[in-house]
Amino acid sequence: MAVSQPLPDAPTGAEYLRAVLRSPVYEVAQVTPLQVMEKISSRLGNTVLVKREDRQPVHSFKLRGAYAMICALTEEQKARGVLTASAGNHAQGTALSATRLGIKSLIVMPVSTADIKVDAVRNFGGEVFLYGENFDEAKAKAIELAQQRGMTFIPPFDHPAVIAGQGTLAMELLQQDAHIDRVFVPVGGGGLAAGVAVLIKQLMPQIKVIGVEAEDSACLRAALDAGHPVDLARVGLFAEGVAVKRIGNETFRLCQEYLDDVITVDSDSICAALKDLFEDVRAIAEPSGALALAGLKKYVQQHNIQGERLAHILSGANLNFHGLRYVSERCELGEQREALLAVTIPEQKGSFLKFCQLLGGRSVTEFNYRYADADNACIFVGVRLTRGRAERQEIINDLTSGGYQVVDLSDDEMAKLHVRYMVGGRPSKPLRERLYSFEFPESPGALLKFLHTLGTHWNISLFHYRSHGTDYGRVLAGFELSAEEPEFDKHLTALGFDCHDETGNPAFRFFLAG
Repeated sequence: MAVSQPLPDAPTGAEYLRAVLRSPVYEVAQVTPLQVMEKISSRLGNTVLVKREDRQPVHSFKLRGAYAMICALTEEQKARGVLTASAGNHAQGTALSATRLGIKSLIVMPVSTADIKVDAVRNFGGEVFLYGENFDEAKAKAIELAQQRGMTFIPPFDHPAVIAGQGTLAMELLQQDAHIDRVFVPVGGGGLAAGVAVLIKQLMPQIKVIGVEAEDSACLRAALDAGHPVDLARVGLFAEGVAVKRIGNETFRLCQEYLDDVITVDSDSICAALKDLFEDVRAIAEPSGALALAGLKKYVQQHNIQGERLAHILSGANLNFHGLRYVSERCELGEQREALLAVTIPEQKGSFLKFCQLLGGRSVTEFNYRYADADNACIFVGVRLTRGRAERQEIINDLTSGGYQVVDLSDDEMAKLHVRYMVGGRPSKPLRERLYSFEFPESPGALLKFLHTLGTHWNISLFHYRSHGTDYGRVLAGFELSAEEPEFDKHLTALGFDCHDETGNPAFRFFLAG
């Protein structure tokens, strides 16, 4: 079995190249596919390729660096075992690497770590010790235990052997396609970006390497601005695989020297990239795994890049399945395919209808309304876009010209996370009200038909609709009605939509009824 030799503290580029070429990672890691993403290539006017590190045995690239470092240990170090701290991919990579080499491994994980990740580490043969409320507390405990037990701490990114192990990915990339113009690499602690950049620049320096960071954990950008690694005050946890407060010293040195550029993206853009990966190659990535594609898309737009071969790294797929609910909700916003607006309209019959007519036939994705006073109503509305921000501004201009007050909430994080689900409440005065649920086909004109048939004859006191991409849309609507309204029943029949009287529903009585 080939065993890589320990590297000096600050290897040169040539020394990193030799370490990559001699790396033993393929004793456990796979050569992962490089696939063309046909749909997004057509959309962006470039050939977009994805490096599928989700195909590794641990579903992420982290296996490469962990195995490379553990192999480089002395026999005495191996006999004492290895230890690390991680809430995710590095933990699994370390556990599997140690198990394959017959070495004991102890993984310290925060108490709040999801069961799926804890179980995965145990399945790969690692012993799990749950400690601390966050990664920093778990890491401090891991270092303490390593000193007490004489075990070797395996850092997740800031070590030459780990960096060289990650660099094997770049070697594969060049062998699979030597005509790439740019490579986009996700950046957390910088191990993958450093390894990819130093290898590519030794062999094909004309290829541009661009690091991509999440806006709420951009520790490399902060270090570049300061000229040295610095601590971020806080990091966002959506893309937890890159949620690192401080970039490593060695990874920063290499990124500063070899990266051509760095770009940051927001969570909505990451969600949109997750959707692109699924639609194009049927890959379900974790948020940090889609980070590089999100950066690629933004970079192409900012620099008007056309006709190039652009590669990005799908770095991992260890996703908490329930997180897909958030991703599904936000990906339309990330692609600028949905506008969220607060619109004040007069509280009078026909107002809904006039509002929808001003939208010019555009598809309404969400409509929240609750009666508040006799003069005006404020509605929360989502509108599907086909032309991004320019079309959003057109809609706002049209509504403003039509006499409506409009507030754009598309970029308001609180509105997107909370307010959209809390619109409503109890009316400010007693209402003679009946509540109905409707199912209608998700087709153009269905909502207008509903408003034409019912909204111009009876006052709508509550309205909620949200498109979920299925064949049928679901509306919850309240009407001011007396106990006997035979004409209303006739109009319901004429409408032809499946409906149910929900007036006696306890949830309505507890939370919404007057």
